[in-house]
Amino acid sequence: MVARAKKVQARFYETAVGTKPVRDWILSLAVEDRKRIGRDIQKVEFGWPIGMPYCRSLSQGLWEVRSNLSDGAIGRMIFFFRAGEMVLLHGFVKKTQKMPKQDFLWRCVE
Repeated sequence: MVARAKKVQARFYETAVGTKPVRDWILSLAVEDRKRIGRDIQKVEFGWPIGMPYCRSLSQGLWEVRSNLSDGAIGRMIFFFRAGEMVLLHGFVKKTQKMPKQDFLWRCVE
């Protein structure tokens, strides 16, 4: 068996007080949804560059990992690259076709 190496390493954005919002959001989901999200993040880590349907550019250096969750829900994790790492900034369950403006305006990243 051939061992594959990650092309990029994912890590969670950490706030100044030490919380990791995306990690906390993922842990709040059902076990099966957490597994699906983990697999989709791994697809990006091992397959970068990767496109649709797993990953898509949002513009200005932001990207999204796309996950199909249970009960037809759609999960999104927003990330950018810094120092060769995939930094997961924001996670949410998408409820409409258009991304809500407040989900596009996160706190400034360090």
